[in-house]
Amino acid sequence: MYHTDDEAFQIWKKLGVPEDRIIRIATSDNFWQMGPTGPCGPCTEIFYDHGDHIWGGPPGSPDEDGDRFIEIWNVVFMQNEKFEDGSMVPLDMQSIDTGMGLERIGALLQGSHDNYDTDLFKSLIEASADVTSSDPYGDQNVHHRVIADHLRSTSFLMADGVMPSNDGRGYVLRRIMRRAMRHAHLLGAKDPVMHRLVPALVQQMGTAYPELGQAQSMIEETLNLEETRFKQTLERGLKLLDDEVSTLATDAPLPGAAAFKLYDTFGFPLDLTQDALRETGREVDTEGFDTAMAEQKAKARAAWAGSGESADSTIWFDIADKHGATDFLGYETEAAEGQIVALVKEGGEVKEAGQGDSVQLVLNQTPFYAESGGQVGDAGEIRVDGGVIRIKDTKKAAGVFIHMGVKWLKGLLPQVRLRN
Repeated sequence: MYHTDDEAFQIWKKLGVPEDRIIRIATSDNFWQMGPTGPCGPCTEIFYDHGDHIWGGPPGSPDEDGDRFIEIWNVVFMQNEKFEDGSMVPLDMQSIDTGMGLERIGALLQGSHDNYDTDLFKSLIEASADVTSSDPYGDQNVHHRVIADHLRSTSFLMADGVMPSNDGRGYVLRRIMRRAMRHAHLLGAKDPVMHRLVPALVQQMGTAYPELGQAQSMIEETLNLEETRFKQTLERGLKLLDDEVSTLATDAPLPGAAAFKLYDTFGFPLDLTQDALRETGREVDTEGFDTAMAEQKAKARAAWAGSGESADSTIWFDIADKHGATDFLGYETEAAEGQIVALVKEGGEVKEAGQGDSVQLVLNQTPFYAESGGQVGDAGEIRVDGGVIRIKDTKKAAGVFIHMGVKWLKGLLPQVRLRN
């Protein structure tokens, strides 16, 4: 509990908790706030002692980072508002914000101090071991844990409408996917395996979360496509990483330019490179990575400006900066799921268009080939609940694919089905 919170101390004492088990801590660990300003207040936390056979000390002690004492519940007394000058005043409406770790409670009730040893994870870990023909609980257990955890995260994100992309929450999804896929690769998987685990997840959690079952086919298709594409570059990317590391001095960080090449050429997110290097005790020069990224964007804008294209071309760079590049799926499939990330009409972004309007659409991913090298862009259709968008042409600019759409219907969902 927070060191000045005498009221919480007296309540715990009244409930029968011995004074030597009520620990006052004078750090921000026991004072919660949303950010530099806004609602805030002291908090009191409940820890479970797993016993002296596990290393670690109580909260506030030098050994608090051990696993013996695990926080299972947190209670925040939301009673103040903090301002930019550091001052605080009592909130007119004070409240209590409380949260419990469901999986941690589950581990306690099942006689374990490890969330991954609960029934919520065991079936997924065993499914991962089955599709990779490996031991679920041996030396490779950490790989199965990562796969099981990230399978849940990615599946729930897609069931909620998030699709993989190169920016924003879609990029977070792709990073999680690719981290799990690298661990499947380390287990020796030669073919895509993540999509084969979705039925086990739906069986485990589909009753409580029916949206998983409703989106199962879409989740499986997306995972299969993503892993198929990523595996094509994974081995080459890892070889490049090994070659770069072999030239470095012991413990020297990977140059930012090399990390950017992995990202730009092989689709390795920065944190995936960091994850791989962390296992060898190395880091990445992140400032150098950011510099290389900024230089590439500047060169791309300069090249476009010198090409004689129309003045409204800068809008495509703005869209690419905001949403990331469009992923081209046309070498693997002629149909796919996607999300509309931007609508452009008469050179400016719009929120909607009416039936019969001609608009330009940008999607996070597409199987439509963009006009290039004398080959015309693909035409086709985008299907959504309640309507069809006819695509008469596809072009590319600044890394985004521009679909020229007609017969647009209002009220369309952002998640769509594309077919060229």
